[in-house]
Amino acid sequence: MKYFTYSFIVVVISFLFYKIEIKETTIDTLKDQLEYNNHTIDSLYHEIDTLQWENQIWDFNISQNTTHLLSAIMFVESSYNDSAYHKGEDAVGCLQIRQCMVDDVNRILRRQKSTKRYSYHDRWLRSKSIKMFDIYCKHYGLTTAEEIARCWNGGPRGMQNEMTARYWKKVKNQLDS
Repeated sequence: MKYFTYSFIVVVISFLFYKIEIKETTIDTLKDQLEYNNHTIDSLYHEIDTLQWENQIWDFNISQNTTHLLSAIMFVESSYNDSAYHKGEDAVGCLQIRQCMVDDVNRILRRQKSTKRYSYHDRWLRSKSIKMFDIYCKHYGLTTAEEIARCWNGGPRGMQNEMTARYWKKVKNQLDS
């Protein structure tokens, strides 16, 4: 009888461990599926956001030619991701704006006697990033697509910097696609 009881207990414990193992495997599978679904949802959100922003850009009085250029720059900088962050450069948002760019835009606004100022947090917001982009380009008199792209990447003297030529090539490829 003792042997039967011990055998029964061993069988029950083995069965319970088997059930626990199955449940743990199921939980891991569900976690993986949830992570995949969250990634898919995030990707779709960015896709929808990208489709909508071009309609909204007219609110910023940016010309149609610049709209396509801005779209190409956003793609090169962040793949249209408003949450993009490059730790090494502290570059933030869809246009990968660094703190020195915010400082420069605020300096431009002070010179224009404007009371408007941007914070470093504003780099995360697409609408404010686009406004900073527009202020920067207009202040420096950037008119051609190459000039705008290279100076956005390399600062006001970006056209003289050979490193920005590669950046322009990426933007131009995106414009041509």
